[in-house]
Formats: sequence, C-alpha cells, structure tokens
Amino acid sequence: MKIARPTLLLDKEKCWKNIQEMVLKAKKFDLKFRPHFKTHQSAGIGKWFKDFEVNSISVSSVDMAIYFFQNGWNDITIAFPFNQLEIDEVNKLAQQINLNVLLVSSGSIEFLKKNLKNKIGFYIEVDTGYHRSGIRAENINEFDSVLKQSKDIPLLDFKGFLNHSGNSYHAKSQKEISQIHHKSLQKMKELRSRYLSQFPQLELSIGDTPCCSLMNDFTGIDEIRPGNFVFYDVMQYRLGSCSIGQIAVTLACPVVAKNQELKEIIIYGGAVHLSKEYILQNGSKCFGYIVRLRKDGWEKPLKNTFIISLSQEHGIIKTTDEEFDKIHIGDIIGVLPVHSCLTANLMKQYLTLDEEIIPHMQKKC
Repeated sequence: MKIARPTLLLDKEKCWKNIQEMVLKAKKFDLKFRPHFKTHQSAGIGKWFKDFEVNSISVSSVDMAIYFFQNGWNDITIAFPFNQLEIDEVNKLAQQINLNVLLVSSGSIEFLKKNLKNKIGFYIEVDTGYHRSGIRAENINEFDSVLKQSKDIPLLDFKGFLNHSGNSYHAKSQKEISQIHHKSLQKMKELRSRYLSQFPQLELSIGDTPCCSLMNDFTGIDEIRPGNFVFYDVMQYRLGSCSIGQIAVTLACPVVAKNQELKEIIIYGGAVHLSKEYILQNGSKCFGYIVRLRKDGWEKPLKNTFIISLSQEHGIIKTTDEEFDKIHIGDIIGVLPVHSCLTANLMKQYLTLDEEIIPHMQKKC
C-alpha cells in the first residue's frame, strides 16, 4: 500500500476478535450488550457488530444517533446529558426509533414536559466517583425529584440508572480498577433496591472499557456499554485491559527528518492526528508507541522508542542509537495511539490492511 501522509490503519481481524470477545463476555454473564459507538463512529465497522446479532447501541451525541439511525440502527441510547437545544432533533428521531436519553438533574424535566412530542426512554446518570456528570449516588433527594416530576409526563419512560466509571482510566493498578468497579456496583445496586418497588423493570447499565474488560463480577447489572475495546490503545494496554497484540489501529506516519545530535526522529504526525493525550513512560510524556509496519500489519513496539513531543503536525520520537540508525527519512512507521477514540475522531477514516477505505461519520460544522 502506498502511504504519503498520516493514515489510520485498521487491522480488521484484531478488531473483529475484540468484538467477539466482548460479545461472549456479555453472554457469559447474561448481560445486555449495548456497545458505545463513539470510538469508531463508522457505519462500516458498525456492520461487523451485526455479525454477532448486536442490535442496540450507545452514542455520544444526537448527530451520531442520527447517523447510525440512517445506517440501520433502531435502538439507541444517547449516553450524554440531554441537551435542550437539540429538542427538535430528539423529537424527530424519537418518532422513528427506540430512543433513550440521559438526564442528570431535575432541571430538564419541566422543559421536556412542555416540549417533548414523542415518547422516549430515559436513564438517570449516576456519579459513583468519576465526578464528570450525573447525580451523586448519595444525593437521594435529587433522584426523588427527577422521578417524581417525570411521573407526570406520559412521554417519559424511566428505564433505570446508568453509570460510567471513567475514573478507572486513571487507576494505577488492576486492584484499583477492581475497587472502583465494586464500589460503583454497590452504589448502583443500592439505588435499585431503593426504587425497585416503584419501578420493578428498572435496569442498571455500566460502561467503561477497563472494568468491562477486566472484571468478572457483574452481579445485579443488566447492561454493559464499553466502547474503546473495539480498538483498544496504549492506555488500555498499560491498564491491563488488553494485550499489545489486541490494539487494532496504528497511525502510519512518514519520517521527514532526523536530528543526529539529539538522536530524535521527526515524523509527519502531530496533535491534529493523535491528540495530546499521553501516558508517562520512564518519567517522560509518551504520546504513542512506535512500531514497524508489515504488509500484514505491524510488529511489537520498538524498545525505548516513543513519541516524546507533539505540535500541530510534527511528532518527535526519542529512540535508542541502534533504532535511530535503522529508521530513515522517507520511511513509514506506525504509532500505536495513547487514546484510539480521539485519534479515530481526528482522522475521519480507516485504511484496512487489504486497502479498503472505511469512512468515519462526518460531523456537522
């Protein structure tokens, strides 16, 4: 394959196996599988999930919900706090599919009472420790308020409680991930116990990739919504969520210069391609591992070789003397991204190893 500029390569076989493993895990623990499509954002990749009879998904925006509806998906949860300014789009979408939204306070209830035209399901987002959005698990008064007010709105159907333990991404060990997971489960189950008599059909839904990949206790949980697992990345590898061989994407980048004095390699591949997400590697910032490309994929990461700095288009690689001499201007090297979701979002399309171009959804301006 001829590559002249940063190109996001996708190993379909690895991706397919990642999907298969999570599908089998959901079946093993009798969980509904509602994968989050915010990572790949591609109708083409979405079709691979249908090979496993997946028929319900999560997305992170109304635009994404519309895109996947237009590509054959009819059971969608928008796993992002409800945005009142998109009520027209929500009403139109709810007329055509089974649509669920996320409420994070009682503030939206009065608005929905006045403006909702079609029936939607809703989950209450529960903050069990991440502190990004959602109602703190201990704030029972707010849960009572949302549920009491929503009862007066026939078009609002309470589905249950939804949580994303994003704090697992910052864990220092698998033991800490386990602690985060079980603390979250405990708080979610306490909420179900409190409200089950009023809402006997209510569900509990959780969604972070580290916990869904690593944990084997989902007692009381009805649904999982991981997303990053479809590709995985360096961050997930460092957390122990996957092996290095499960990472299904790499950014192919041209080598454009070498700094002999500093033993640094400059690539065409910067923050506009990878984002500025990083991990710490030997005390330094690491923006991606470096791999050699092959016709059938890529090799394991080069030892002590990673991106140490990014600007808009430039990436600076620090490496060993031995590898410095082996990499030449004009070569194409691969970068395993720290956060594949952001890299995929920036690159907008995938090139498979058999040279098929798979488009990513195009966002509205």
